[in-house]
Amino acid sequence: MLLLALSPVLEEVVVRAGVQEWLMRRAPQARVWPVLASALVFGLLHVRAGWPHALAVTVPGLVLAMLYQRTRDWRWCACAHGAMNAFAISVCGL
Repeated sequence: MLLLALSPVLEEVVVRAGVQEWLMRRAPQARVWPVLASALVFGLLHVRAGWPHALAVTVPGLVLAMLYQRTRDWRWCACAHGAMNAFAISVCGL
């Protein structure tokens, strides 16, 4: 349950509403590097599960970063993140 509800909210608040928003405000014309940087931070948050896992979640982190850039609403990212976790649990058995 924690993986489906609390983790997506906390991670998206920290990574999207925190790191990515901060980067986007520092360089309003920059469109690529805040997305890439926040996806990398997202991957690094998962390194405790191992480097292969951290690298694997970097790609979905990139999708979430693009969603945040488009909507500027971390709640959409948290919903998508929860859906990705539900998929991983049900299909991949994580």
